[in-house]
This record gives sequence, structure tokens and C-alpha cells, in this order.
Amino acid sequence: MFKGPAVPANQIHDFHSPISPEGLYWVTPVPSQGLTFSADGKTATLQMANVPIIDQPRWPAMDAETTPAFLDFKLVFTAADEPVRYEDAARQYRFEGLKANAQLEAAIRVPSIDFVFKTDPLETSKCDFAVMGSEVNGKYYETTKIGA
Repeated sequence: MFKGPAVPANQIHDFHSPISPEGLYWVTPVPSQGLTFSADGKTATLQMANVPIIDQPRWPAMDAETTPAFLDFKLVFTAADEPVRYEDAARQYRFEGLKANAQLEAAIRVPSIDFVFKTDPLETSKCDFAVMGSEVNGKYYETTKIGA
């Protein structure tokens, strides 16, 4: 019997990557051409099409039925000129980078039920917070100085 949180009454669909053979959840391999950077390094674009996902309307119930679905998306990060640094030496974590703007457009298709969901266009997408940069953690924390 599932002991986790109840499925919200208004939940109709939950889309996510299937669990990989290695046991990873919500992780999808990105082909080499899927991630590109501008010549100045200030814009990163992640774009993929026909990404296999699943529609699992009763998630997080462990026995929730799944239906094959597909995701197309384009995510664009553009760095601003405002530096950002987060560091927590006790947890061996450091991030250095720049505040950024992020925009996303996506479409989800569930062929078996003839369902398509599309977001608004990329040009109208807005975010409240995004950063671009580099991070180190764990054993790499002491041996790596970002920007050095």
C-alpha cells in the first residue's frame, strides 16, 4: 500500500522521464547537438525533440499506470552582467556565475489519447530567477578554484 502523499484531486497528468536501467529518475541523456553555446559563452540553448517520457496521471502512487508520451522543448539561458557566488564550506559546495534570463517553450504529446499540450511561445516566456555558471562539491571542493 502506498504511504506517500495523496494524488491531488485536480491532477490529470504527470509527465516525467521513465526510470533508467541504471535506476536514475527524472534524468534524460542529452545528445551532443542538444546543448549549444553562443560564441561569447553568454547564451546556452538546450533543445530536444521527441524525448521519450511517460504520462502517469496517478503518480506518485507506486502502481500508477503509465502511457508513452513525447516532449519537445527549447530552453534558452542568457547571462546578465551581475555576478553570483554561493558558497557553503561546511557542505563543500561552491557556485560562481552570473544571473541570467531563462525562457522555455515546450510541447507534450500523448499519442494513445490524442492529447497535445503546448506552452506559450519562447518569446513570451519569463522566469523569476536563473543563473549560469560553474559549481563544485564534495571531493572537488577543496581541489578546485573556479575561475583559477
